[in-house]
Amino acid sequence: MDIMDSEGHRFLMDAKNKTMADQAISRATLGDIGNRVSAITIDTAKGGAIKKEILQPAGGVVIRNPVALIKPSNIAKPAPVHLSPSQPHPEPVIKEIETERVKVEWMTDHHHLLQTTQQVKSDDVVLDLNHHASAMNISHEAEDAFSRAFFNEHIEDIDSEDRNNPQLVSIYVNSIYDYMRSLEKKYSIGVNFLEGSELTGKMRAILIDWLCQVHSRFHLLQETLYLTVAIIDRYLQAKPCIKRRLQLVGVTAMLVACKYEEMFVPEVADFVYITDGAYTKNDVKEMEQDILRTLEFSFGRPLCLHFLRRNSKAGQVDATKHTLAKYLMELSMVDYDMAHVRPSLVAASALYLSMRLIDNSRWTETLRFHSCYSESDIIPTAQRLAQLVIKAESSKQTAVRLKYSSKKFMMIACLPQLKSKDLLDIAQGKE
Repeated sequence: MDIMDSEGHRFLMDAKNKTMADQAISRATLGDIGNRVSAITIDTAKGGAIKKEILQPAGGVVIRNPVALIKPSNIAKPAPVHLSPSQPHPEPVIKEIETERVKVEWMTDHHHLLQTTQQVKSDDVVLDLNHHASAMNISHEAEDAFSRAFFNEHIEDIDSEDRNNPQLVSIYVNSIYDYMRSLEKKYSIGVNFLEGSELTGKMRAILIDWLCQVHSRFHLLQETLYLTVAIIDRYLQAKPCIKRRLQLVGVTAMLVACKYEEMFVPEVADFVYITDGAYTKNDVKEMEQDILRTLEFSFGRPLCLHFLRRNSKAGQVDATKHTLAKYLMELSMVDYDMAHVRPSLVAASALYLSMRLIDNSRWTETLRFHSCYSESDIIPTAQRLAQLVIKAESSKQTAVRLKYSSKKFMMIACLPQLKSKDLLDIAQGKE
Protein backbone atom coordinates (compact mmCIF):
# COMPACT_ATOMS: atom_id res chain seq x y z
CA MET A 1 0.00 0.00 0.00
CA ASP A 2 2.87 2.39 0.84
CA ILE A 3 4.60 1.56 -2.47
CA MET A 4 1.41 2.35 -4.46
CA ASP A 5 0.95 5.64 -2.62
CA SER A 6 4.55 6.64 -3.36
CA GLU A 7 4.24 5.78 -7.05
CA GLY A 8 0.92 7.62 -7.34
CA HIS A 9 2.36 10.70 -5.69
CA ARG A 10 5.35 10.59 -8.03
CA PHE A 11 3.02 10.29 -11.03
CA LEU A 12 1.02 13.34 -9.93
CA MET A 13 4.17 15.39 -9.37
CA ASP A 14 5.54 14.49 -12.83
CA ALA A 15 2.24 15.55 -14.44
CA LYS A 16 2.28 18.83 -12.53
CA ASN A 17 5.87 19.57 -13.56
CA LYS A 18 5.05 18.82 -17.19
CA THR A 19 2.03 21.17 -17.08
CA MET A 20 4.12 24.01 -15.63
CA ALA A 21 6.76 23.50 -18.32
CA ASP A 22 4.15 23.55 -21.09
CA GLN A 23 2.66 26.78 -19.74
CA ALA A 24 6.07 28.40 -19.58
CA ILE A 25 6.84 27.30 -23.13
CA SER A 26 3.51 28.72 -24.39
CA ARG A 27 4.19 31.96 -22.50
CA ALA A 28 7.61 32.31 -24.12
CA THR A 29 6.21 31.55 -27.54
CA LEU A 30 3.39 34.07 -27.45
CA GLY A 31 5.33 36.69 -25.57
CA ASP A 32 4.71 38.12 -22.15
CA ILE A 33 1.47 39.83 -22.99
CA GLY A 34 1.26 41.79 -19.80
CA ASN A 35 4.69 43.36 -20.37
CA ARG A 36 4.31 44.04 -24.09
CA VAL A 37 1.14 46.09 -24.40
CA SER A 38 1.53 48.81 -27.05
CA ALA A 39 1.53 52.41 -25.92
CA ILE A 40 0.60 55.39 -28.09
CA THR A 41 2.19 58.74 -27.39
CA ILE A 42 0.49 61.94 -28.43
CA ASP A 43 2.72 64.86 -29.27
CA THR A 44 0.71 68.02 -29.95
CA ALA A 45 3.78 70.18 -30.33
CA LYS A 46 4.98 68.58 -33.54
CA GLY A 47 3.57 69.43 -36.95
CA GLY A 48 3.83 67.80 -40.35
CA ALA A 49 2.35 64.48 -41.35
CA ILE A 50 0.44 62.44 -38.79
CA LYS A 51 2.74 59.77 -37.40
CA LYS A 52 2.32 56.97 -34.89
CA GLU A 53 4.86 55.36 -32.58
CA ILE A 54 4.31 51.96 -31.04
CA LEU A 55 6.50 51.55 -27.98
CA GLN A 56 7.75 48.01 -27.40
CA PRO A 57 10.43 46.49 -25.15
CA ALA A 58 13.88 46.14 -26.63
CA GLY A 59 13.33 42.47 -27.29
CA GLY A 60 10.34 43.07 -29.55
CA VAL A 61 7.08 41.16 -29.80
CA VAL A 62 7.23 37.54 -30.83
CA ILE A 63 4.75 36.91 -33.67
CA ARG A 64 3.77 33.40 -34.57
CA ASN A 65 3.78 32.28 -38.15
CA PRO A 66 0.09 31.47 -38.78
CA VAL A 67 0.97 28.41 -40.88
CA ALA A 68 4.00 26.75 -39.30
CA LEU A 69 4.13 25.16 -35.87
CA ILE A 70 6.94 25.36 -33.36
CA LYS A 71 9.65 22.91 -34.27
CA PRO A 72 10.24 20.36 -31.53
CA SER A 73 13.98 20.79 -31.96
CA ASN A 74 13.73 24.43 -30.87
CA ILE A 75 12.51 23.52 -27.38
CA ALA A 76 14.47 21.47 -24.92
CA LYS A 77 12.07 19.16 -23.14
CA PRO A 78 12.70 18.93 -19.39
CA ALA A 79 14.25 15.67 -18.36
CA PRO A 80 12.20 13.59 -15.96
CA VAL A 81 13.09 14.35 -12.35
CA HIS A 82 12.38 11.94 -9.55
CA LEU A 83 11.52 13.90 -6.45
CA SER A 84 10.50 13.02 -3.03
CA PRO A 85 7.61 14.95 -1.53
CA SER A 86 10.00 17.05 0.50
CA GLN A 87 12.18 18.21 -2.41
CA PRO A 88 11.47 21.62 -4.04
CA HIS A 89 10.14 21.79 -7.57
CA PRO A 90 12.78 22.76 -10.16
CA GLU A 91 12.14 25.52 -12.67
CA PRO A 92 11.46 24.28 -16.21
CA VAL A 93 14.37 24.64 -18.64
CA ILE A 94 13.40 26.47 -21.83
CA LYS A 95 15.59 27.05 -24.87
CA GLU A 96 15.23 30.52 -26.38
CA ILE A 97 13.67 30.53 -29.84
CA GLU A 98 15.93 31.81 -32.58
CA THR A 99 14.24 34.76 -34.22
CA GLU A 100 15.02 37.37 -36.80
CA ARG A 101 14.11 41.05 -36.83
CA VAL A 102 11.83 42.72 -39.34
CA LYS A 103 13.28 45.79 -41.02
CA VAL A 104 10.79 48.69 -40.87
CA GLU A 105 11.16 51.33 -43.59
CA TRP A 106 9.99 54.76 -42.47
CA MET A 107 9.29 57.29 -45.25
CA THR A 108 9.58 60.84 -43.95
CA ASP A 109 6.51 63.02 -44.49
CA HIS A 110 4.73 60.15 -46.21
CA HIS A 111 0.98 59.81 -45.66
CA HIS A 112 0.71 56.06 -46.19
CA LEU A 113 1.18 53.30 -43.66
CA LEU A 114 4.60 51.89 -42.85
CA GLN A 115 5.93 49.40 -45.33
CA THR A 116 7.90 46.46 -43.94
CA THR A 117 10.36 44.13 -45.57
CA GLN A 118 11.56 40.93 -43.99
CA GLN A 119 13.50 37.77 -44.70
CA VAL A 120 12.29 34.97 -42.49
CA LYS A 121 14.44 31.88 -42.09
CA SER A 122 12.71 30.43 -39.09
CA ASP A 123 9.05 30.01 -38.29
CA ASP A 124 9.02 32.98 -35.89
CA VAL A 125 9.93 36.63 -36.44
CA VAL A 126 10.44 39.56 -34.09
CA LEU A 127 8.83 42.88 -35.00
CA ASP A 128 10.69 45.95 -33.79
CA LEU A 129 8.64 49.08 -34.38
CA ASN A 130 10.90 51.40 -32.42
CA HIS A 131 13.18 51.81 -35.44
CA HIS A 132 12.87 55.28 -37.06
CA ALA A 133 9.35 55.79 -35.68
CA SER A 134 8.13 59.11 -34.36
CA ALA A 135 5.12 60.18 -32.35
CA MET A 136 1.66 60.34 -33.88
CA ASN A 137 -0.15 63.63 -33.61
CA ILE A 138 -3.88 62.92 -33.46
CA SER A 139 -5.01 66.05 -31.68
CA HIS A 140 -7.71 68.33 -33.08
CA GLU A 141 -5.08 70.96 -33.68
CA ALA A 142 -3.07 68.70 -35.99
CA GLU A 143 -2.74 69.83 -39.58
CA ASP A 144 -5.13 68.31 -42.13
CA ALA A 145 -4.24 66.86 -45.50
CA PHE A 146 -4.82 70.33 -46.88
CA SER A 147 -2.30 71.88 -44.55
CA ARG A 148 -2.74 75.20 -42.84
CA ALA A 149 0.78 75.88 -44.02
CA PHE A 150 -0.77 76.76 -47.39
CA PHE A 151 -2.62 79.64 -45.87
CA ASN A 152 -1.28 82.91 -44.68
CA GLU A 153 -2.92 86.07 -43.48
CA HIS A 154 -4.17 86.88 -47.01
CA ILE A 155 -5.59 83.46 -47.95
CA GLU A 156 -8.62 82.12 -46.13
CA ASP A 157 -9.28 78.44 -45.56
CA ILE A 158 -12.75 78.26 -47.09
CA ASP A 159 -13.22 74.62 -46.05
CA SER A 160 -12.55 75.08 -42.34
CA GLU A 161 -16.24 74.76 -41.45
CA ASP A 162 -16.77 71.65 -43.58
CA ARG A 163 -14.49 69.27 -41.69
CA ASN A 164 -17.33 67.42 -40.00
CA ASN A 165 -19.43 67.03 -43.16
CA PRO A 166 -18.26 63.91 -45.02
CA GLN A 167 -20.40 64.77 -48.05
CA LEU A 168 -18.28 67.85 -48.72
CA VAL A 169 -15.03 65.80 -48.64
CA SER A 170 -13.07 68.85 -47.55
CA ILE A 171 -9.82 66.88 -47.22
CA TYR A 172 -10.01 65.89 -50.90
CA VAL A 173 -11.64 68.95 -52.49
CA ASN A 174 -8.43 70.64 -53.62
CA SER A 175 -7.08 67.42 -55.11
CA ILE A 176 -10.39 66.95 -56.92
CA TYR A 177 -10.16 70.38 -58.52
CA ASP A 178 -6.55 69.76 -59.48
CA TYR A 179 -7.71 66.62 -61.25
CA MET A 180 -10.50 68.52 -62.98
CA ARG A 181 -7.97 71.02 -64.31
CA SER A 182 -5.98 68.15 -65.75
CA LEU A 183 -9.13 66.91 -67.49
CA GLU A 184 -9.54 70.36 -69.05
CA LYS A 185 -6.26 69.85 -70.84
CA LYS A 186 -7.03 66.26 -71.76
CA TYR A 187 -10.43 67.09 -73.32
CA SER A 188 -9.58 70.51 -74.70
CA ILE A 189 -11.32 72.19 -77.63
CA GLY A 190 -9.11 73.60 -80.36
CA VAL A 191 -9.26 77.13 -81.75
CA ASN A 192 -11.42 77.32 -84.90
CA PHE A 193 -12.19 73.61 -84.64
CA LEU A 194 -14.87 73.88 -87.37
CA GLU A 195 -12.36 75.09 -89.90
CA GLY A 196 -12.31 72.84 -92.97
CA SER A 197 -15.93 71.67 -92.64
CA GLU A 198 -19.08 73.09 -94.17
CA LEU A 199 -20.25 74.19 -90.72
CA THR A 200 -19.67 77.71 -89.43
CA GLY A 201 -19.64 79.42 -86.07
CA LYS A 202 -22.98 81.04 -86.89
CA MET A 203 -24.60 77.64 -87.49
CA ARG A 204 -23.25 76.45 -84.17
CA ALA A 205 -24.64 79.55 -82.42
CA ILE A 206 -28.10 78.96 -83.91
CA LEU A 207 -28.05 75.32 -82.78
CA ILE A 208 -27.01 76.10 -79.20
CA ASP A 209 -29.50 78.95 -78.93
CA TRP A 210 -32.25 76.52 -79.97
CA LEU A 211 -30.99 73.88 -77.51
CA CYS A 212 -31.24 76.46 -74.70
CA GLN A 213 -34.96 76.69 -75.45
CA VAL A 214 -35.27 72.88 -75.53
CA HIS A 215 -33.42 72.69 -72.22
CA SER A 216 -35.88 75.12 -70.62
CA ARG A 217 -38.88 73.33 -72.09
CA PHE A 218 -37.79 69.96 -70.70
CA HIS A 219 -36.91 71.52 -67.29
CA LEU A 220 -33.49 69.93 -67.22
CA LEU A 221 -30.59 70.53 -64.83
CA GLN A 222 -28.10 73.31 -65.47
CA GLU A 223 -25.27 70.81 -65.84
CA THR A 224 -27.11 69.08 -68.69
CA LEU A 225 -26.94 72.16 -70.92
CA TYR A 226 -23.22 72.71 -70.33
CA LEU A 227 -22.45 69.04 -70.94
CA THR A 228 -24.55 69.07 -74.11
CA VAL A 229 -22.47 71.89 -75.59
CA ALA A 230 -19.23 70.16 -74.54
CA ILE A 231 -20.30 66.92 -76.28
CA ILE A 232 -21.26 68.80 -79.46
CA ASP A 233 -17.94 70.64 -79.66
CA ARG A 234 -15.82 67.58 -78.93
CA TYR A 235 -17.73 65.49 -81.47
CA LEU A 236 -17.59 68.11 -84.22
CA GLN A 237 -13.88 68.59 -83.55
CA ALA A 238 -13.20 64.87 -83.93
CA LYS A 239 -15.64 64.10 -86.73
CA PRO A 240 -16.84 66.77 -89.18
CA CYS A 241 -20.57 66.75 -89.80
CA ILE A 242 -22.68 67.82 -92.76
CA LYS A 243 -25.08 70.70 -92.31
CA ARG A 244 -28.33 68.74 -92.55
CA ARG A 245 -27.30 66.46 -89.67
CA LEU A 246 -26.17 69.22 -87.31
CA GLN A 247 -29.52 69.37 -85.50
CA LEU A 248 -29.43 65.58 -85.09
CA VAL A 249 -26.02 65.92 -83.41
CA GLY A 250 -27.48 68.55 -81.08
CA VAL A 251 -30.53 66.60 -79.87
CA THR A 252 -28.55 63.37 -79.54
CA ALA A 253 -25.86 65.15 -77.52
CA MET A 254 -28.58 66.41 -75.19
CA LEU A 255 -29.98 62.88 -74.89
CA VAL A 256 -26.54 61.57 -73.89
CA ALA A 257 -26.08 64.46 -71.44
CA CYS A 258 -29.47 63.69 -69.88
CA LYS A 259 -28.45 60.08 -69.34
CA TYR A 260 -25.26 61.32 -67.68
CA GLU A 261 -26.79 63.99 -65.43
CA GLU A 262 -30.54 63.52 -65.03
CA MET A 263 -32.53 61.19 -62.83
CA PHE A 264 -35.46 61.13 -65.27
CA VAL A 265 -34.42 61.17 -68.92
CA PRO A 266 -36.75 62.32 -71.74
CA GLU A 267 -37.60 59.56 -74.20
CA VAL A 268 -36.13 59.33 -77.68
CA ALA A 269 -39.59 60.08 -79.05
CA ASP A 270 -39.55 63.42 -77.23
CA PHE A 271 -36.38 64.48 -79.04
CA VAL A 272 -37.80 63.28 -82.35
CA TYR A 273 -40.90 65.36 -81.67
CA ILE A 274 -38.91 68.45 -80.77
CA THR A 275 -37.20 68.31 -84.19
CA ASP A 276 -40.65 68.32 -85.83
CA GLY A 277 -40.08 64.85 -87.24
CA ALA A 278 -36.94 65.78 -89.16
CA TYR A 279 -35.28 62.60 -87.88
CA THR A 280 -36.47 59.16 -86.83
CA LYS A 281 -35.83 57.19 -83.65
CA ASN A 282 -33.31 55.03 -85.48
CA ASP A 283 -31.47 58.17 -86.61
CA VAL A 284 -31.13 59.29 -83.00
CA LYS A 285 -30.02 55.85 -81.80
CA GLU A 286 -27.42 55.50 -84.54
CA MET A 287 -26.08 58.98 -83.86
CA GLU A 288 -25.91 58.19 -80.15
CA GLN A 289 -23.75 55.14 -80.87
CA ASP A 290 -21.53 57.21 -83.14
CA ILE A 291 -21.04 59.90 -80.49
CA LEU A 292 -20.21 57.30 -77.82
CA ARG A 293 -17.65 55.58 -80.04
CA THR A 294 -16.11 58.85 -81.23
CA LEU A 295 -15.69 60.23 -77.69
CA GLU A 296 -14.73 56.78 -76.36
CA PHE A 297 -17.46 56.96 -73.70
CA SER A 298 -15.56 59.77 -71.95
CA PHE A 299 -17.79 62.57 -70.73
CA GLY A 300 -15.80 63.72 -67.73
CA ARG A 301 -14.77 67.10 -69.13
CA PRO A 302 -15.38 69.55 -66.25
CA LEU A 303 -17.99 72.25 -66.66
CA CYS A 304 -17.84 75.98 -66.03
CA LEU A 305 -20.49 75.56 -63.38
CA HIS A 306 -18.26 73.30 -61.29
CA PHE A 307 -15.53 75.92 -61.09
CA LEU A 308 -17.96 78.80 -60.57
CA ARG A 309 -19.38 77.20 -57.45
CA ARG A 310 -15.92 76.84 -55.98
CA ASN A 311 -14.97 80.40 -56.89
CA SER A 312 -18.21 81.81 -55.48
CA LYS A 313 -17.48 80.06 -52.21
CA ALA A 314 -13.95 81.45 -52.15
CA GLY A 315 -15.21 84.97 -52.89
CA GLN A 316 -18.18 84.71 -50.49
CA VAL A 317 -20.38 86.29 -53.14
CA ASP A 318 -24.14 86.72 -52.86
CA ALA A 319 -26.84 85.25 -55.11
CA THR A 320 -26.90 88.28 -57.42
CA LYS A 321 -23.21 88.05 -58.29
CA HIS A 322 -23.40 84.28 -58.70
CA THR A 323 -26.44 84.45 -61.00
CA LEU A 324 -24.90 87.22 -63.08
CA ALA A 325 -21.78 85.09 -63.52
CA LYS A 326 -23.98 82.22 -64.75
CA TYR A 327 -25.61 84.54 -67.26
CA LEU A 328 -22.20 85.55 -68.58
CA MET A 329 -21.10 81.92 -68.85
CA GLU A 330 -24.19 80.93 -70.84
CA LEU A 331 -23.61 83.85 -73.21
CA SER A 332 -20.11 82.48 -73.78
CA MET A 333 -21.52 79.04 -74.67
CA VAL A 334 -23.22 80.45 -77.75
CA ASP A 335 -20.13 82.31 -78.92
CA TYR A 336 -17.95 80.21 -81.24
CA ASP A 337 -14.85 82.31 -80.56
CA MET A 338 -14.93 81.30 -76.88
CA ALA A 339 -15.48 77.58 -77.41
CA HIS A 340 -11.76 76.85 -76.96
CA VAL A 341 -11.42 78.74 -73.66
CA ARG A 342 -10.99 76.48 -70.65
CA PRO A 343 -14.06 76.17 -68.40
CA SER A 344 -12.06 77.19 -65.33
CA LEU A 345 -10.94 80.42 -67.00
CA VAL A 346 -14.47 81.20 -68.22
CA ALA A 347 -15.82 80.68 -64.70
CA ALA A 348 -13.15 82.87 -63.09
CA SER A 349 -13.61 85.63 -65.68
CA ALA A 350 -17.40 85.58 -65.34
CA LEU A 351 -17.21 85.98 -61.58
CA TYR A 352 -14.55 88.66 -61.86
CA LEU A 353 -16.72 90.71 -64.24
CA SER A 354 -19.79 90.15 -62.09
CA MET A 355 -18.00 91.43 -58.98
CA ARG A 356 -16.66 94.44 -60.88
CA LEU A 357 -20.09 95.42 -62.16
CA ILE A 358 -22.11 94.88 -58.98
CA ASP A 359 -19.96 96.57 -56.35
CA ASN A 360 -16.49 96.84 -57.86
CA SER A 361 -15.14 94.10 -55.58
CA ARG A 362 -11.50 93.22 -55.98
CA TRP A 363 -10.02 89.83 -56.92
CA THR A 364 -8.63 88.69 -53.58
CA GLU A 365 -5.68 86.43 -52.83
CA THR A 366 -8.13 83.75 -51.72
CA LEU A 367 -9.85 83.86 -55.10
CA ARG A 368 -6.53 83.83 -56.91
CA PHE A 369 -5.39 80.82 -54.88
CA HIS A 370 -8.52 78.69 -55.38
CA SER A 371 -9.20 79.68 -59.00
CA CYS A 372 -5.49 79.43 -59.97
CA TYR A 373 -5.84 82.66 -62.00
CA SER A 374 -4.51 86.10 -61.23
CA GLU A 375 -6.32 89.27 -62.22
CA SER A 376 -4.00 89.77 -65.18
CA ASP A 377 -4.86 86.27 -66.44
CA ILE A 378 -8.58 87.00 -66.27
CA ILE A 379 -8.88 90.49 -67.80
CA PRO A 380 -8.68 89.47 -71.52
CA THR A 381 -11.47 86.90 -71.13
CA ALA A 382 -13.54 89.26 -68.97
CA GLN A 383 -13.19 91.86 -71.72
CA ARG A 384 -14.64 89.39 -74.24
CA LEU A 385 -17.54 88.59 -71.88
CA ALA A 386 -18.31 92.29 -71.57
CA GLN A 387 -18.47 92.52 -75.35
CA LEU A 388 -20.94 89.61 -75.44
CA VAL A 389 -23.22 91.39 -72.95
CA ILE A 390 -23.33 94.45 -75.18
CA LYS A 391 -23.83 92.32 -78.27
CA ALA A 392 -26.70 90.36 -76.66
CA GLU A 393 -28.96 93.41 -76.80
CA SER A 394 -29.09 93.27 -80.61
CA SER A 395 -28.29 89.61 -81.28
CA LYS A 396 -30.71 87.27 -83.03
CA GLN A 397 -29.82 84.57 -80.54
CA THR A 398 -32.05 85.67 -77.69
CA ALA A 399 -32.72 82.47 -75.74
CA VAL A 400 -30.15 83.11 -72.99
CA ARG A 401 -31.05 86.77 -72.53
CA LEU A 402 -34.79 86.02 -72.35
CA LYS A 403 -34.13 83.19 -69.92
CA TYR A 404 -32.24 85.46 -67.52
CA SER A 405 -34.83 88.22 -67.90
CA SER A 406 -37.39 86.10 -66.03
CA LYS A 407 -38.14 86.30 -62.32
CA LYS A 408 -36.85 82.77 -61.86
CA PHE A 409 -33.35 84.09 -62.57
CA MET A 410 -33.78 87.35 -60.64
CA MET A 411 -34.14 89.31 -63.91
CA ILE A 412 -30.36 89.47 -64.04
CA ALA A 413 -30.28 90.36 -67.73
CA CYS A 414 -32.19 93.56 -66.91
CA LEU A 415 -29.73 94.90 -64.34
CA PRO A 416 -28.80 98.56 -64.95
CA GLN A 417 -25.13 97.68 -64.43
CA LEU A 418 -25.20 95.81 -67.76
CA LYS A 419 -25.76 99.12 -69.53
CA SER A 420 -23.34 101.16 -67.47
CA LYS A 421 -20.25 103.01 -68.58
CA ASP A 422 -18.11 100.65 -66.50
CA LEU A 423 -19.15 97.72 -68.68
CA LEU A 424 -18.41 99.69 -71.84
CA ASP A 425 -14.97 100.65 -70.52
CA ILE A 426 -14.14 97.03 -69.71
CA ALA A 427 -15.34 95.92 -73.16
CA GLN A 428 -13.11 98.50 -74.79
CA GLY A 429 -10.14 97.66 -72.59
CA LYS A 430 -10.23 100.95 -70.67
CA GLU A 431 -9.42 100.22 -67.05
